[in-house]
This record gives sequence, structure tokens and C-alpha cells, in this order.
Amino acid sequence: MSTESIHRAVGPREPSGDAELPMAALLALSTAVFITSLTETLPAGLLPEMSAGLHVGEPAAGQTVTVYAAGTALTAIPLTAATSGWRRKRLLLTAMAGFAAANTVTAVSSHYPLTLVARFVAGVAAGLAWALLAGYARRMVPARLQGKAVAVAMAGVPVALSVGVPAGTFTGQALGWRAAFLSMTALTLVLLAWITAIVPDHPGQPARERPRMLRTLAVPGVAPVLTVTLVFVLAHTVLYAYIATFLSHAGVGGSTDLMLLTFGIASLVSVWFTGAHIDRRLRALTLGSVLLVGAAAAVLGTLAHSEALVYGAALLWGLGWGGVPTLLQTAAADAGGTAADAAQAMLVTLWNVAMAAGGIVGGVLLDTLGTASLPWSVLLLLVPALVAVAGARVHGFPTAARSRAALTPE
Repeated sequence: MSTESIHRAVGPREPSGDAELPMAALLALSTAVFITSLTETLPAGLLPEMSAGLHVGEPAAGQTVTVYAAGTALTAIPLTAATSGWRRKRLLLTAMAGFAAANTVTAVSSHYPLTLVARFVAGVAAGLAWALLAGYARRMVPARLQGKAVAVAMAGVPVALSVGVPAGTFTGQALGWRAAFLSMTALTLVLLAWITAIVPDHPGQPARERPRMLRTLAVPGVAPVLTVTLVFVLAHTVLYAYIATFLSHAGVGGSTDLMLLTFGIASLVSVWFTGAHIDRRLRALTLGSVLLVGAAAAVLGTLAHSEALVYGAALLWGLGWGGVPTLLQTAAADAGGTAADAAQAMLVTLWNVAMAAGGIVGGVLLDTLGTASLPWSVLLLLVPALVAVAGARVHGFPTAARSRAALTPE
């Protein structure tokens, strides 16, 4: 890669003096992440109400989460390629307008097939937004602040899980599930005005520089990052999707809510810590994340009968997992270079494939081996993740000596 290519990949040349993060613009991106994450998971807390309102069984209502993930997985790569020349602000506004429309249709629809179509459209908008947001955040700041910028943008994920889902569930139970989705529309409309007024615009890629998706896999470092994404997200989802069932069978089912709250708070701490150190310690942080999640799984696999140790496992799990979106998005963008958007689209696709597969694999394990197998399957899946991170010391998850700062031209 030429010096010019490296410069384009890592962002603008660092100006002299101190530069501050453009927090108003970055928080707008974080709100977009919050909306995409909450829109995906909101039905999980409202299945009985949605089931009654749509006149279908709860398993059928649960497919509203599945089709969302399918919309993202099936369209993130082709849509990212098709829109790579669009100006970034126009593309972000289009994606968020798609969320407003999809959530509005979901809120007013009484027909199950129409609701599924709306959820699929929301998933399409999510794939487009997620492939865009990390790169957008990086382009707002000099190279030395790019990790912090991505961390601020990705903070919307743990906030959605720890605060948004319980709040959305409460709203749905108090005012009806349709009110919960309409509140998402209202928040998105506010965000559209926020983006229009505050977020800076950036051009898309010129036609001669637009990468071909399959060629991106040959870029050094991209394949290891994608491998880690697939197995790490799969490992997390296998257990997270069935954590209530697991704890119930362990005899501490009454601890589920507090465990998830502990997990959410620890995740927020992890996001903060990751943002503070990612620009110099991407590799160490990623290795630490794998080991912390592995330690949490080991505790749950051996000592889940102890309520205190369940909270300890939730703490370890949140500290390990909270920064993972930031770490993997940053690693993909760094490795992708001028093909960063293509690498991000692949990461988003694999992330959603892993989430869907995690639900399936976890269900099979429950039916065949029982709940005790879930944490041990996490440990098994984390082995290739750890090997991939450890082996990608030059490209993908480089040592400090070959970090983004070291590649920035003088």
C-alpha cells in the first residue's frame, strides 16, 4: 500500500496542537447506533403483546427479530457496494429515514406479513447504517483520535441493551407495544434533524477507487478480523440468547434481571476503557476481551449455582464484551485501508449471520446436551478466536509498533 493509500485509510493528517472530539456529531452517530440496536432487539421484550396484537403465536412473533437480521445479512454487502459513491451524509439520512418508515409501519400494522416486510426493511437500513457509521466517525477526527471516535459512536450498543431494551419493554407493557415502536419513530425524526444540522458531510469514493468486495478478502488482515468476528459473536450469542433459561436451570433464575443490569453497566465501563486505550493497544484489548469472556463462561460452567459468582461472571462478561464492536470495527477499517467500507460491510454481514446462527446452535445444544453445555460451547468457540488474534500480529490485530499511529505519514 502506498503512503497516499495509508493516509486515506487512516484519516486526515493530524493537525498541530490539541484537537477535541466533535462530540455533538459523534453522539448523533451513537444515537443512530442506539436506534439500530434497539430496533433489532425490542420485540424480544414484547413478544406476548405483539403476538396478541398480530394474532399469531409467540414463536411467529419472534420471527420479527429473525427477518431483521436476515435483511441486514442479505443486503449489507451489495448495498454498500452500490452506494459507495454516495455522499456520506445523504446515505446516513437515507438509512435513518428507512428506520423511521419501518418502525412506523410496524407500529400501525395489524397484518403479520406486512409487519415482517417492515422488519426486513428495518434490517436493510441497519446493514447500510452499520457499514457506514464506523468509517464516518473516523473521518471526523485526526488519526490519533480515531479509536476514541469509534468508541463514542459504538457506545449506542451497550446503552441500547442495558437501558433501551428495559425502557422499551416498560413502555410497551404500560402503553402498548405499538407505542414503543412509535417512540422509536419519534426519536429517529429528532435524529434526522440533528444529523442535518450538526453532522459534517464527506464525499463517497470515486469510481476508480471503489473496491470489489471479493478482492477485499485478499487484503492482508481482513480475513483474520472477519474470522474473529464470526466465532466471537457466535460464542457470545449462543449463551446470551438463552441466559434466562440457563440461569433458571442453574437454580438462580431470579437473578436474571440483575445479572443483565450488571452486564450492561460493565459493558459501558468497557466501552469507556476501550475508547481511552484503543489507539495504542488494539491488539492487547482484543486479546483481553476474548480472555475475559472466556473466564466468564468458565465461571458459569462450573459455579453458576452461586448467585454471587453469577454476578461476578456478568461483570467479567460485560468488561470483555462491551468494547468488542469498537475493537472489531476499528480493526476491520484499519486492515481494509482504502477498502474499509467493503470490509465493514462484510463484518456487518458476518456479525448478523453469527447472531442468527447463535440462536440456532444454542437451541440445538439445549435440546441435545442441555443448558450445562452452553458455557462450555462458548469456551470451545473462543479458541479459534484467540488463535486468530494471536496470529494476526502484523496485519489485522498488529502489535503496538505497527499500530495506526505508526502507519500515519509524517
